[in-house]
Amino acid sequence: MLTAEENSRLCRVEGDAPMGKLMRRHWVPALLSEQVAERDGRPIRVRLFGESLVAFRDSDGRLGLIGEYCSHRKASLAFGRNENCGLTCLYHGWKFDVDGRVTEMPSEPKESGFVERVQHKAYPVREAGGFVWTYMGLAEQMPEFEAPPWAPTSDANVSIVKVELPCNWAQIMEGQIDSAHSSSLHSSDMRPSRVETAGALDTHWTRPSTDKNPRIQVQVTNYGMRYAAIRRPITGADKNDYVRITTFVAPFVALIPPNSSYNVASVVVPRDDVSSYFHFIAWGYGDTVIKQDAWRKFCVMEPGVDVDQDFKPIKRNAANNYLQDRELMKAGDSFTGLPGIPNQDIAMWESMGKIADRSVERLGASDMAVIQFRRVMLAALQRFERGAGVIGLEAPHLPQAELRSYQGIVAKTENWRFLGAQPAEASYLRGLEQNDDEREMAIAAG
Repeated sequence: MLTAEENSRLCRVEGDAPMGKLMRRHWVPALLSEQVAERDGRPIRVRLFGESLVAFRDSDGRLGLIGEYCSHRKASLAFGRNENCGLTCLYHGWKFDVDGRVTEMPSEPKESGFVERVQHKAYPVREAGGFVWTYMGLAEQMPEFEAPPWAPTSDANVSIVKVELPCNWAQIMEGQIDSAHSSSLHSSDMRPSRVETAGALDTHWTRPSTDKNPRIQVQVTNYGMRYAAIRRPITGADKNDYVRITTFVAPFVALIPPNSSYNVASVVVPRDDVSSYFHFIAWGYGDTVIKQDAWRKFCVMEPGVDVDQDFKPIKRNAANNYLQDRELMKAGDSFTGLPGIPNQDIAMWESMGKIADRSVERLGASDMAVIQFRRVMLAALQRFERGAGVIGLEAPHLPQAELRSYQGIVAKTENWRFLGAQPAEASYLRGLEQNDDEREMAIAAG
């Protein structure tokens, strides 16, 4: 459990909250590229760390992410006209380009020079992996933009589910690094099967284990952590383990164990203290990667059906118990009565409240990764406040494109800590292992 103060430090992101300041030092996945695909299209409201913004693509295809409220009288630019390389406020006609410069000010005398003295809030943007990214920290501290782990190269196939949720980022992220819950909450969609490796069918996923009591082991890194959920496989359990490794890439990304058809990732971005954007990603190379429309249908998160054009839920919510079907539960056709892996998770996350009260929890051995996640992030805050560095940006820095998750049946003698690691990460992890061995030897020697 956490104290009330620790819980606040972990969860709060608005204004001067330390966690929000730390997150602003990273490039932030602000919205989907598809939301601003059209030149001179509809401006899109975006909220990040309690800050209200609008995104738009101008006539030349350039992207802008600027303050939502006009510098003049604070009317919303989400209603503005997006044309002729700028966003024009409907109230008095002030026009802003993607860099926040005022290019037109028809309500003011030209000779006043007022137009040259106004600079509207604007943040730098990049595009990669299906997202528009932004940097919201101090310009002199801006890190180099790099490819995300779900799009190591530009030719990766990426399918994304997105939904806006009324709860804090941390309880969503904890769901991404909690392997034990998948054997219960997702048991209708992640079914035990006599297979050699996890698979993906049109209707559900398969996994080669019936074990609901995984042994959790954690490996802390300077970019977050990796952890293994070790289960008994259905066959060969005397000599083998079924290992699922999740990689937490602080502060926004969890790399979920893959299946034989595609890799899986999730991205959690705080809108403010009490709401978040959740993204569920399938990615990889070749024809086995599920297509965008099929992925959204599989997850029961189709735009126009389950979520609206801004990815807000329109069908299932807390007020209608997410349309839980108890007849399906009684018939044995669904453990939860909730269709789609994300909807099952959402019901749990939102039921915890806007910000989960971690001071009254009763945690067990299966919660080891969740406990470590909290320790990692609170320790990262302490280092950040001391000026000692930013988690994920500290040396030795590993490009996110090098990071991976893993799943598979392996011999019990296998060291899980290197499974799935790419060359640069493997070298880094070997260094961690050597340091741990040397520390244990020093302790033993007294």
